[in-house]
This record gives sequence, C-alpha cells and structure tokens, in this order.
Amino acid sequence: MTRYFASQLFDGYSLLNNMRFEVENGRITRLISHASAEDAIVLDGLVMPAMVDIQVNGCGGVQFNDAPTVDTLKQMANAFLSTGTGSLMPTLITDDVSVMKQGANAIASARQWDPIAIPGVHFEGPHLSNAKKGMHSKQYIRPLSDQEFALFTRKDLGTVMVTVAPETVSAADIRRLTDAGVIVSLGHTNATADVCFAAFDAGATAATHLYNAMSPLTGREPGTVGSALYRDDIYCGLIVDHQHLHPVSATLAIRLKGDEKLMLITDAMAPAASDKDHFYYQGVKVLRQGPALKLEDGTLAGSVLTQEEAIQNTHFDLGFPLDSTLKMATATPAHFLGLSDTIGTLKEGAQANWLTLDDKLSITGTWRNGQLMS
Repeated sequence: MTRYFASQLFDGYSLLNNMRFEVENGRITRLISHASAEDAIVLDGLVMPAMVDIQVNGCGGVQFNDAPTVDTLKQMANAFLSTGTGSLMPTLITDDVSVMKQGANAIASARQWDPIAIPGVHFEGPHLSNAKKGMHSKQYIRPLSDQEFALFTRKDLGTVMVTVAPETVSAADIRRLTDAGVIVSLGHTNATADVCFAAFDAGATAATHLYNAMSPLTGREPGTVGSALYRDDIYCGLIVDHQHLHPVSATLAIRLKGDEKLMLITDAMAPAASDKDHFYYQGVKVLRQGPALKLEDGTLAGSVLTQEEAIQNTHFDLGFPLDSTLKMATATPAHFLGLSDTIGTLKEGAQANWLTLDDKLSITGTWRNGQLMS
C-alpha cells in the first residue's frame, strides 16, 4: 500500500484541498480529507482522474481502421495517456464487415491486456446517412443487418457504443440494440427532430460530435442539434478544437447541457499525439493542415485534438469554471459509459489512474494502475 498527498485534488466532481489517498493493487482504497502530508508521497500541482474519451479513431501515428490489431490499440492507449486520456473508446469508422470483425477481435484481446485503458469499442457507422456522411465512405454505408447486430452484441467487447442515423435505423431496431446493452448515439444524420425524439424514446442516449455532420437547428425545424439540446436526458459529445465549432456554438451547447451531460471528446485520428502529417482512410489521403485534418476537397476529417488541449480550450478560451471543465472530461463520460465506479473518478474502489497538472493545465505526470508512467 502506498500513500499520496495532494494539496489540490479534483475527484471527478469537485475541487478538494489537502487530500491523502491510498493505493493498493492498482486501486484507490481510501481517501482522507483535511489530511497532512506525513508519511505520504507529495504530488505537486493539481491531481485529477485520468481523462475518458469516447471517440478516438486513431492517435500516436496509427489508425484503428487501417490496422485493427492489438498492437494498434496499445499504441493508441499509450500515446494518449501521455496527453491525459487514461481510458479511450477505440472507434471504427464505416467499413466492410470483415474490418469490423477484425477490430472487434482486437478489442477483445486488448481488454485482456488492460480493460481500463480499453473499456470497450465505438462503432461509428456503417448505418449512417449519405447526406451527412462527412469523410465516411459511401460504398460501405448500409442498413443494419443480422451480421452487424451479432457483432454489436458480442459479450467480450466490454462497453459497446454505436453511432447511427435514426432515419436509416428504425426506432424498433434502436430499442433492440439498447435492450441488448448497446449504447446508441445519433450522428451523421439528416433526421428531423421528430425522428430523433422517437430514437431517444427508443433508448438512444447521445448525439455524436454535436453540430458536426447532423441536421442543424433552424427556426421551423430543430433537427438533430435542436432535439439533442432540448432533451435534458441526452448526452452530447463536443469537439472543442476551435476548428469544428465556433466558440459561441460550443459555449451555447455547454450552457444548455451543463457539465452532467456535455462530454469533451477528441474524434482524434492517427496524427494526434504524433508528428505524422497525413494518413489514409480506405485509400483516401487525409492531410494535416495546421490544427486541422482535411480531405483534399476541404472536408474536415476528424481532429488532431487531445483531451489536454480540450480542457485548456474549454477553461481558458471559453471561460468555463475549472471543476466543470474537468468533469466534462472525466466523470461525465464515465457516467455515460456506466463505468464511473472505476474510471473518470478518484474514489474508493476506482482504478488508480491519475494525472498531475500545472496552472496552465499542462500535464506534468501520468499514473496507470498506481504506477508512474511519465
């Protein structure tokens, strides 16, 4: 058992002072408030849970679709841990079912390596809208079949999240998926608000990268954006990289959803947390252009954002309080995944994955399973 002391600690919900916590066998076994540093290792700066990212297509120079292997997942998890993400949902973009099966097999194997680093998988597609496909390949966009349903409901994948367009996947099929334990989110959709409300009533619980690749909010038709913002029970992922969203749009979404339903995400691709300047998606070259990733026609194609940058942008640029900002990258996505007892929080029984940050919210240290990694 090892004791640690933090003069300032964020536990996933609140900022606390003078906290001592004990770690044994990779778990937090005890927290003591108003404590002293006696007999404890003193951690400098702000201590917080390792962050949770529900949408990571690639990072560290590798892309999950391109190489759906355990080695790819380990490289992604290790690269993003250095930028503050301790648990990520590797995301498979629309592809052939054979690639999806390879990816699922890799997830099952990687979870044996570390089920906290890889809590599950996010299938973004292939059941999307051609009208809002973004970078997704039209040739692989298709209706839900028994093949995909069997894949989504495998019991060895941990937490499974699927992004669908509700105009292509019926409310009955959404209910079928959610009854089987799958988390359903709406995205890459041109649906009306009524269609979205029916999907939410059937069990869908989120909107994937709000505003991007979805029907907009207008005066006479709320669209996917309006319906997700309107419903208090719906989570929303937000890419705060100053490329995907105008700061005013991002600010309005956070004000409306609050830190209990707004999740900071990266939608990261291979160049994130690396010096790579391009990658290929099904033979199409995606270029890094400064802080953005784009296809040759200018279409945004994911991001090079890290969660470290996301909390800096949200706190310093958008002006949201520190505790709310950090919650949107830790406890809130953990709650969305149903995993807040083990990830995204620092409490008794949680995994001992934490970070230290300086006053600029730059990461100065990372711990995995109670072990200092960097």
